[in-house]
Amino acid sequence: MLGQLCIALVAILHIGFLVLEMFLWDQPLGMKIFGNTLQKAQLTKVLAQNQGLYNGFLAAGLIWSLCATGSFAISLANFFLGCIVVAGVYGAITVSKKILYVQALPAFIALVVVNWFA
Repeated sequence: MLGQLCIALVAILHIGFLVLEMFLWDQPLGMKIFGNTLQKAQLTKVLAQNQGLYNGFLAAGLIWSLCATGSFAISLANFFLGCIVVAGVYGAITVSKKILYVQALPAFIALVVVNWFA
């Protein structure tokens, strides 16, 4: 149950990333969160929307793992949480260390909890 809660929280987090990147990127809230100027946000909007779509796919995979049963559910959760950890570490190295804490750490904690209680 605790593992499923952690998975759900990470999925909700990635749905939030989807909304921010796909719909709010060039809006005041999105620009504030990502530290963008309007000009930079407009230039990178399509890239951010693509990134948001990928975050939506990660959230969908986590939700799928919550709907699945048995060892298949754990395998799905491990795969999608692992993808998020790798993406978060890469983002922390290439973009901002903040990504390590906002994206990779919650997924890593969920990964540990899911496998600890499996």
